[in-house]
Amino acid sequence: MSAAQLRRAREKAEQEQLQIPFVRCDARSLPFEQEFDAAIMLCEGAFPLMETDEMNFQILASVTRALKERAKFIFTTLNGLRPLVHYHTLYGQNGGQESNANDAVFDLVAMRESSTLVFVDDDGIQRQVEVNERYYLPTEITWLLKSLGYRKVDIFGVTLGAFSREEQLTPDHFEMLVVAEK
Repeated sequence: MSAAQLRRAREKAEQEQLQIPFVRCDARSLPFEQEFDAAIMLCEGAFPLMETDEMNFQILASVTRALKERAKFIFTTLNGLRPLVHYHTLYGQNGGQESNANDAVFDLVAMRESSTLVFVDDDGIQRQVEVNERYYLPTEITWLLKSLGYRKVDIFGVTLGAFSREEQLTPDHFEMLVVAEK
């Protein structure tokens, strides 16, 4: 959704002499129908950053429509096991209602973390965004993908910057790697 990020991506592609068609659109309604053999969505991409679970599901459904039969969908999402097991360490006794290191608040019922992110964008402008991220349990992701027609769903742990099918998911992983096959 960021014009500045797309511009920077185009510049990098041009530097590498790559011809990549970049498309700016809403992930909930991608303009593709059974066109791709694979889809990759890392570092949460748009999913699970939407305001509602229904909106997050729309992203999964939209990607699924864009994939051919027997295609693979590879993505990362926030590991819901982590805040459940490490709740008091991460959010304090009051679930983050009192100030902690990142001022995050976690809602155990909705499985959502709310926080404020301050960053400098690709144009050098400091921005502040209210973030509301949905953490998912492996069983939820499996059910969502199976309901969309995926026949195989594998879930692995992610160590920062390292994606491997060899790493078994634990509550210590911040993210999980999902490899689904239609």
